[in-house]
Amino acid sequence: RKKALKPCVKRALVRELKELYPRGISKACRIFKTSRSSLSYQSVKNDQVLMDKLSQLSKDHPREGFWKFYYRMRNAGYHFNHKRVHRVYVQMGLSIRRKAKKRLAARVKEPLEVPQSFTQTWSIDFMSDVLSNGRSFRSFNVIDDYNREILFIVTDYSLKSSRVIYILRHLVNKYGKPTKIRMDNGPEFVAKLAQEWSQMNDIVFLYIQPGKPTQNAYIERFNQTYRRHVLDAYAFDSLEEVCQETDLWLKDYNFVRSHVSLGGMSSVDYRLKKQNTLLGLRSATLLSAQEGLKT
Repeated sequence: RKKALKPCVKRALVRELKELYPRGISKACRIFKTSRSSLSYQSVKNDQVLMDKLSQLSKDHPREGFWKFYYRMRNAGYHFNHKRVHRVYVQMGLSIRRKAKKRLAARVKEPLEVPQSFTQTWSIDFMSDVLSNGRSFRSFNVIDDYNREILFIVTDYSLKSSRVIYILRHLVNKYGKPTKIRMDNGPEFVAKLAQEWSQMNDIVFLYIQPGKPTQNAYIERFNQTYRRHVLDAYAFDSLEEVCQETDLWLKDYNFVRSHVSLGGMSSVDYRLKKQNTLLGLRSATLLSAQEGLKT
């Protein structure tokens, strides 16, 4: 079976027949099974508000694509249908060109454990980059695997094991003690100081296998986003500029930026929603227990 013609194609064909046979317009409409009133139809759609919003988002977040823009507008209170947003998005030519993925040989993958609550499993890793003058610097990233929330990012020219332990101790005092911390086999994490600290605090350090970055996929995926939106997006002249731009982007990432794995919600909104749901269940259980005692 051949595909049916779209209404726009039918109207174009009817207009062509109308030029050849001016008096046969009714017969042409019957042949193509379309109404004569649709020939003079003009769209009344007004997408100016949506176009202005997409233009502003493309300027503020040039590295993000359609779905990120869609969830940003939905979370901001704009109730545009995703099909309408995609139509205008394509018409404006905002589509980001994707790099073709190389086909790799099949490998055995170990699935990641999805935490059941916040502050249960953290992922940590280092990144490297250079300033405009050629001087290199490093960043130490810490995220929570439960809701992909950035707990801390520090950038400096040198980050030693003692500095790493100080940051982890600060995060434990702020968010609570995690059960596990996942990391690679970098020299900073293999240090004797880190092992002693983990044993003293009863925290398990999960070292991934060498050459298996997929076993630490949460932080690796975040590193890619951080590099694309911050490190590769600007030419920094000083470390202070890196810290300032990182702080601004960190607030947007945690409080505004949507995550597909979290149902289009931001990291903080997802955590607060789950916590409120859990508190509601506990309150309901407590009330039912009290009523049972009374009876």
